[in-house]
Amino acid sequence: MITVFGTYQNGYVKLDKDYSTNNPVKVIITFLEEVQSQSEKGFSLADFSFSKSKKNLANFKGSLSDAVIEERQTEQ
Repeated sequence: MITVFGTYQNGYVKLDKDYSTNNPVKVIITFLEEVQSQSEKGFSLADFSFSKSKKNLANFKGSLSDAVIEERQTEQ
């Protein structure tokens, strides 16, 4: 195993020094700095706020479980 450092920017990795090979080589890229990808679509802990959910459902009359089941059945 050989370690070669480099910099990742805009979808490309630029190695700090050349490494040549005639065959394809598998690599592992580890990001050493904590960065959030612009294309990363995910949830944060704030998205799971109990108080926000309670507020959003304040005027909901019925069963949330039944509503979720019904929604999932219509998506199929």
